[in-house]
Amino acid sequence: MYSTVMEVLPIDKMNVKYEAMLGLTAEMILDEALKSYQRNKLESGIDEALARGDEHLFYELSSQLKQLE
Repeated sequence: MYSTVMEVLPIDKMNVKYEAMLGLTAEMILDEALKSYQRNKLESGIDEALARGDEHLFYELSSQLKQLE
């Protein structure tokens, strides 16, 4: 029985490490997707502010875009 536990344990540790790496990868992908969405939304807002001649909004959104990057 002891040898069976020792044989299973390394596989379980590998599964835990693999799942942790998958979780981190998923988190990185989600973070990048969110950042891309926010960047696109800010860029659209900047374009709209320029089209309307809204200087204040342009500077505000440009500042937010710089902070995002």
